[in-house]
Amino acid sequence: MIAKTKLADLVSFLALCGKVVGPVPLGHGQFKFAEVRSLAEMALDYIPTILPPKKYFMPQYETLLRYDGADGQQMQAVVEVEELVLFGVHTCDLAGIQCLNVVFSDRPRDLHYMIRKNHITLIGLECSDYCDSYASCAMLRNHLPKGGYDLFFSELSDGYFVDIKTQKGEQLVEESGLFEPVSDAAREQLQELRRAKKQIFRSEVPIRYQDIPRLFDETFDSDVWTRIGEKCLSCGNCTNVCPTCYCFDVMDEPDLDLTRGRRIRVWDSCQHETFAKVAGDESFREQRSDRKRHRFNRKFRYPMKRYKRMFCTGCGRCSRSCMAKIDLKETLGALMEERG
Repeated sequence: MIAKTKLADLVSFLALCGKVVGPVPLGHGQFKFAEVRSLAEMALDYIPTILPPKKYFMPQYETLLRYDGADGQQMQAVVEVEELVLFGVHTCDLAGIQCLNVVFSDRPRDLHYMIRKNHITLIGLECSDYCDSYASCAMLRNHLPKGGYDLFFSELSDGYFVDIKTQKGEQLVEESGLFEPVSDAAREQLQELRRAKKQIFRSEVPIRYQDIPRLFDETFDSDVWTRIGEKCLSCGNCTNVCPTCYCFDVMDEPDLDLTRGRRIRVWDSCQHETFAKVAGDESFREQRSDRKRHRFNRKFRYPMKRYKRMFCTGCGRCSRSCMAKIDLKETLGALMEERG
């Protein structure tokens, strides 16, 4: 447990030790993860940030190596890393980070990602109120904590119940000296919080979790894909804001002397026209409808076969950011209606 009156002291303690990142208000009901020095800078009651915390695990622009051809061919691998604490991460985003962990630890392991991950301390924060109409975390079973953190905070009447998951989290608790043992009353309050959430967080789409992958299998040739393909702008907003999208391109950036430069990894999107284009100007997914179908199947169907988990966390970011107003829950409903 940690008293609410001591939460500001904890953030100040973390900031003295290194970089702290938390949810920061931007106005107009929008939030972002950014560096903070105090609790007052953060908004702990927030809907999902514009970009998920994956930007700290997999930066949008990341240097992989530097090269120097002035005298032979000199190459040096680079890992751009820093110690940081991610504070106030919701369960949907923790689930997204777990998905990335699964992908990048799969063979061949991505050492850049794995090294960076080990330098990040994750402090989760439980949602106790309904998010907004775009969220579907209950449908995807991500409204409750399922691990993937060092510490996890659940707000009670006079403090926060703190679940310690790792040795790193335990060390932080001991060094700060701000925590106290959990009482039986606090444990009962936590159980009451979880019971209340079952009434607040409910799936608005009438489909069982285990039936979702089969829905996409049975509607692969649905007319729904044609209809949303006609609306799609191929802007890539949905993939940029998705906590589990990890497609990237690798390119070289030479200096002006053309002898030195760097090789970088850059976020890419399966929704871009050029993504599936190969030599001869042929494309595996030339139509926008094909690209939309691919993205939805990459969230709900394909990863179940390889990783035994869906890669949609229910955060609602794709629906919030879509300029064409393509809504994930509406798409699921249309597929269910067409299937009958």
